Amino acid sequence: MTRIAVGSRSFSKHPVLRAELAAKYPDTTFNDAGLALKGEVLIDYLRGHEKAVIALEPITAAVLAELPELKVISKFGVGYDNLDLAAMAERGVALGWRGGVNKRAVSELTICFAIDLLRHVTRSHQEIREGDWKLRPGRQLSERTVGIVGCGHVGKDLAVLLRAFGCRVLAHDILDFPEFYETHGVEACGLEELLGTADIVTLHLPLDPSTENIISADRLALMRADGFLINAARGGLVDEQALKTTLLEGRLAGAAFDVFATEPPEDPDLLNLPNFLATPHTGGSTDEGILAMGRAAIAGLDDNRIPEPGVHPL
Repeated sequence: MTRIAVGSRSFSKHPVLRAELAAKYPDTTFNDAGLALKGEVLIDYLRGHEKAVIALEPITAAVLAELPELKVISKFGVGYDNLDLAAMAERGVALGWRGGVNKRAVSELTICFAIDLLRHVTRSHQEIREGDWKLRPGRQLSERTVGIVGCGHVGKDLAVLLRAFGCRVLAHDILDFPEFYETHGVEACGLEELLGTADIVTLHLPLDPSTENIISADRLALMRADGFLINAARGGLVDEQALKTTLLEGRLAGAAFDVFATEPPEDPDLLNLPNFLATPHTGGSTDEGILAMGRAAIAGLDDNRIPEPGVHPL
């Protein structure tokens, strides 16, 4: 009988996902102790299992070297920067992964961030709680120019939603999607031009060596002083120290982040800025998104393949 280990705490606590996986694989170990799994603790937890459902647990070459029996890793979620794909390929460990399963949840959070920043919703709420009744006129999302950096699953879904608001949508991606752009009225754009033009810049990129700190101090300086930056993709895409300085100096109107280079974030000066919003990596965590991610992870235990650059995962 195939032994399965579920590293994710949220998957392990989800009654529907738990029941569906156990019905398919009765010999499943769930993370009922709520352990934060990494390093030796993760190795000990996964030892003796042939397949695993992994969320944010770091699967490194060192971890894989201690687990020769592990043959399949299925991803609970769409990001895979915590997986050493090269080491998996070298050891013949297959990856179960499906992109875009939580795209609507992330798109909706991005729109939530945009409206909150434009209308000063959270800032006004905090001021009222402190006894300060201050009218802060804002701007509408409708007919704003929004720049999407990374036009994959989430980026495309967001572009369609923004067009319903009458937004002008710019998109930058290393790949070209001419049919999608033409169908939905999206303008392909260079990164620097997008940064200098958009009212709102929103990031929807994976994290890898080519995208780490892609929004650097120099690129932040290109953005409009009345503009906003949103990151609901991956921590590490933005130079957070440079962002703090930019916000403090008034060279950017505001920012909203769901993800951080270190989680939980450790810079109270950034978190306490009145024009900075933060959520705890919750972009895909709607009831619907969690269920979709979990079912994709269950399917990935059987439907998987060896990682191959540019092919799997995309």
